[in-house]
Amino acid sequence: MGKIELRIEIDADLLARAKAAGLAVEDIAEDAVRARLRSLSDDEQARLWAEENAEALKAQRERIDAHGVFGEDLRTW
Repeated sequence: MGKIELRIEIDADLLARAKAAGLAVEDIAEDAVRARLRSLSDDEQARLWAEENAEALKAQRERIDAHGVFGEDLRTW
């Protein structure tokens, strides 16, 4: 997956000190985001996923209400 440009604000002195120390702030920020994502609980991840996909989930529920579950007519139980 490619990278995109992201504009963030950071304390100017902090950025200058990081650059002077040879730190790649971009890499540090990316690593921090990865670490935070890993620290999310399964419930938190599920909640975030459901929020992000709420519109599609609603549409799927409406489709099922209108047309039933795919293959329902083939069930023998």
